[in-house]
Amino acid sequence: MSTTEPRTRVRGLVPILATPFDAAGALDVPGLRRLVEFQLAAGAAGLAVFGMASEGFALTTAERATILAETRAIAGPDLPLVAGVSATSTATALELATAARDGGADALMVLPPFLAKPSGGQVVDFYGTVAEHSGLHVMVQDAPAATGVAMPVPLIVELSKLVGVESVKVETQPTAPKVGEVVTATDSEFDVLGGQNAFFVLEEYARGAVGTMPACEFTDVLAPILADWQAGRHEAAHEAFNRLLPLVRFGLQPRLAWAVHKEVLVRRGIIDSATVRDPAVALDAGSRAALDSILRLAPLPAWSA
Repeated sequence: MSTTEPRTRVRGLVPILATPFDAAGALDVPGLRRLVEFQLAAGAAGLAVFGMASEGFALTTAERATILAETRAIAGPDLPLVAGVSATSTATALELATAARDGGADALMVLPPFLAKPSGGQVVDFYGTVAEHSGLHVMVQDAPAATGVAMPVPLIVELSKLVGVESVKVETQPTAPKVGEVVTATDSEFDVLGGQNAFFVLEEYARGAVGTMPACEFTDVLAPILADWQAGRHEAAHEAFNRLLPLVRFGLQPRLAWAVHKEVLVRRGIIDSATVRDPAVALDAGSRAALDSILRLAPLPAWSA
């Protein structure tokens, strides 16, 4: 990792923003602004865009530029802003990374190329090139369920030695044991975070994780849970998290996750529409009823700016 110049550190609760669309499917900029304002009020330590929970796969180049500009404008210059990079080659990753840097991102959350599966050596070369050319903090996104690219602990150790590769987001199940293994095997300045919608966040924190990057609809509920944990109030943190857990679990469903995140945001008064873009799907009647039950048993407060 870099020892030559400081880069933005990505730690704590860093929600991955949903991308609001209006009922016709167009980018909803006022909704995005309210969503960012909600995250700030809820105590987010940073924000991420273009992650898996953002429908980044469905965004145009122009929309990405708008989202970065609007998020930075509302969040201000000091809050860490992470941009996801999901590309199928080094060349396309560099294009996305450069656009993110020029658009105001402080850090990049980078998936490995995943269509033509890279060798371990190619993975190392890929991350080294992205870090060198972007000049930003690069976070390795270890998400084999989505990419099919395995990153064993020794490979992550090699990546952690690259200049500019500053952290990893572990999404390999079981996440907590791997978090612990990576923490033990890497330099103390290399940060390990969790994902998977914070499904095992407390177990990850117990193993040395320094942050988590879930979806964005329950930031105000999760922030005090993590504060309790860090203050040593572990029992209180577990009790509160257990009440949130059904919603966390429900938001992990393939194809439905994006609609779940947005439906909750709509019900809380943060965005106006739960519209998703193909191939994501809207909630079916049974899923909507199940979400009704979860929110009835553990309601989330409405929000207004």
